[in-house]
Amino acid sequence: MATIAGNGLTKHFGPILAVDDLSFEIGGGTVLGLLGPNGAGKTTTLRMLVGLVEPTRGTATINGRRYRDLANPVRHVGAVLEASGFYPGRSARNHLRVQAAAGGLPARRADEVLELVGLTEAADRRVGGYSLGMRQRLSLAAALLGDPEALILDEPANGLDPEGVRWMRGLLRGFAREGRTVLVSSHILAELALTVDSVCILDHGRLITQASLEDLTKGGRRLVRVRSPRADELRMALAGRGATVRSVAADRLEVEGNSSEEVGTLAASLGIPIFEISEDTFSLEEAFFRLTGAAIPEGLAR
Repeated sequence: MATIAGNGLTKHFGPILAVDDLSFEIGGGTVLGLLGPNGAGKTTTLRMLVGLVEPTRGTATINGRRYRDLANPVRHVGAVLEASGFYPGRSARNHLRVQAAAGGLPARRADEVLELVGLTEAADRRVGGYSLGMRQRLSLAAALLGDPEALILDEPANGLDPEGVRWMRGLLRGFAREGRTVLVSSHILAELALTVDSVCILDHGRLITQASLEDLTKGGRRLVRVRSPRADELRMALAGRGATVRSVAADRLEVEGNSSEEVGTLAASLGIPIFEISEDTFSLEEAFFRLTGAAIPEGLAR
């Protein structure tokens, strides 16, 4: 079980403050999503964790140690920060065998991780002919070579088709179920909501919030959409009980302040037929846009 932590992480690039006094912690059995607008400091944070960027102040640790102080770090943490760094004329299998040798790992691990990421049939193809999605899978294979306790991933679904995104989700959830730790940065918020247990939201290098997905979304606004031939009568009854109700068509209402169960129960008590009813809950996307102060896309605005 691995613990990934930042304590007062701060990074200046000349006059630019990329990360500002950031502290967080993630333990085993968890998938944590690192979110933020472009330029929020996500990639810089991940690079500090794996020793590619030196913090101006603060510490980035894995199991209480800086990455460079870990004995045989490939067995502790695997990282994918970009799907590049491959020699284009080398096959995927040979690329991984070189990586395994450098980490003191047996050559057979190359074939084991190729099977794990679904690249066995393409193992002897030159990497230069790989698609972006295939390179993402190969990068993940390299990160998994040491059977690490933790994964640190920057936009791992980039270039994957819908089937690949679903596969990635299952792999990360399975990794966490084994008691391991996953820290993942992504801009695909709807997909991340299906993958993570908790989130850290950054803006301008600062931590806005760290919370479980449940805590972040449970206090939000719910919107119930209902269709009834007696919509006006139902609207007045709901408004009389303190709900905010909008008529969007002669037979359609949008209701805030009541759950779909409450709306349906009231309608039944009044003998009002319901033809359709659905409920939209507060989403990770809406929480993200509201917490960062970014403009809410029209489809999310209510």
